[in-house]
Amino acid sequence: MSSLKINLTEPIHLCSYRVLYGDTDAGGVVYNANYLRFFELGRSSFMRQYVSSYKEIEEAGFILPVVESYLRYKAPARYDDLLVIKTSMQQISDFSWRFNHHVLREENGKLLVKGFTVHASVNREGKLAILPSAYLARIKEISTAATP
Repeated sequence: MSSLKINLTEPIHLCSYRVLYGDTDAGGVVYNANYLRFFELGRSSFMRQYVSSYKEIEEAGFILPVVESYLRYKAPARYDDLLVIKTSMQQISDFSWRFNHHVLREENGKLLVKGFTVHASVNREGKLAILPSAYLARIKEISTAATP
C-alpha cells in the first residue's frame, strides 16, 4: 500500500465543503467515490490559486486526466459535516503531477480520508504533451521534485 506524506514546506491549499444529503449512501455516510469529487474540488482550487484555471489550460489545448488514484479511508463523513480539503502538489515529470489530499472534519480536525491523484498532460489528440513553459514554470515553483 502507498503511504501519503505531505511536505509542509510546499504550498498547501485549503478549501471547505459542506456534505449534502445526496453525498451520502443508505448507511448515512458519504459514499466512498464522492471523496474523488472532493479531491477534484481541492485540486481545481489549488490549480486556480497557484497555476491557472483548468478552463484556461484546456483553452490552450491541454487536458490533465487522472491516470492513477489512491484513497485511504480513516473515518466516515456524514450529512452536514463541514469538511476541510488540504491539497498539495508534487511534480513527477514534465508530463505528470501528483496531487496529495487530506479530507478532515472541520469541527475537530479529524482525518477522514487521505490519498492522491496522478495526472498526465495530454493534447486534444490524447498524446502526452508538455504544458507551455509559463504553466510548467509555475508548477516547478510550487511543487516538490520527489517521486511518489
